[in-house]
Amino acid sequence: MELDERKRKILKAIIQTYLETGEPVGSRTISKYTDLNLSSATIRNEMSDLEEMGYILQPHTSAGRIPSDEGYRLYVDELMKEKEQEIADVKKMVIEKTNHMEKTLQQVVRLLASKTNYATLITGPAIHRTKVKFIQLSKVNEEQLLAVIVVEGNLVKNQMIDLDEEIDDERLLKLNLLLNTQLNGLTIEEINLGIIQKMKEQAGIHSGVINKVVDAVADAIAVSDEDVPVYTSGTTNIFKYPELSDSKSASGLISTFEEKDSLVNLLKDTASDEEGENTGIQVYIGNENSLEPLRDCSVVTATYDMGDGMRGTIGIVGPKRMDYENVVDNLKILKTQLDNVFKKPDTDT
Repeated sequence: MELDERKRKILKAIIQTYLETGEPVGSRTISKYTDLNLSSATIRNEMSDLEEMGYILQPHTSAGRIPSDEGYRLYVDELMKEKEQEIADVKKMVIEKTNHMEKTLQQVVRLLASKTNYATLITGPAIHRTKVKFIQLSKVNEEQLLAVIVVEGNLVKNQMIDLDEEIDDERLLKLNLLLNTQLNGLTIEEINLGIIQKMKEQAGIHSGVINKVVDAVADAIAVSDEDVPVYTSGTTNIFKYPELSDSKSASGLISTFEEKDSLVNLLKDTASDEEGENTGIQVYIGNENSLEPLRDCSVVTATYDMGDGMRGTIGIVGPKRMDYENVVDNLKILKTQLDNVFKKPDTDT
């Protein structure tokens, strides 16, 4: 008997429904919640075939079906293939886009400095409030697992996990299903104690693995300042303004623009500020700036959006008497252009 496409779809629907409800799944449920457009009678016949092939079981005479270990194995293997292909496609896309992105950001920061006559800076995109897409646990040896975590923005993080107890292949398979069912589509903020406790109860003696995977997810989502590129231009423009060109002010500003950590922290502070959300533009004047050398300056920032939780920040630094109208107009235009260049097309329309 052949496992054709229709049987695969029905099996997938049975497994996904069972993972969500924990209850045996009947043909009527499948006919309601899938796009198969098949009658309950046809689905019952297909389910009988799947049972005969060993992919599903009927725990009680009057009950629906539940997945067998063979059914779980087929589901996970096909899921892994889909995700591996998705990751491969993403890596290829990222390699192709990285050089383009760096050149574009360098051009933007130079153009902005030229148009405004102020110092300008821009960060490369980083993850913000991203979601878990996929988790795969693989056995390295009897004492260690490799966790491969894919998060929104298609970033991949590998993490070694030490085991307190040996784990067999069947239990590892169920842990993979449990983690992906419970965590897929959640941000780290949404993975609360209730979800973690529920997973630990279901994981049994391997509950310690759950904590370690959640920690690895948090680590995958966290972005180190060292990972954020910063591009600057027009630093010497500050010498055009007498109030900023005395030796003390100029020295402090130049030092600030040479210290990447200071720039990242400056733009990180402004990116987390919710003011100006209607225009996406924030203006910080004098003492409103978080860095001491910028207390005689104004800083105007905007956030550009690549989609999938990936965002970066553009900043302009100048005297407090800067031409705010010109600066805001240029930032709005470039922010929109960057959004259009980098953001993925809307596939829903």
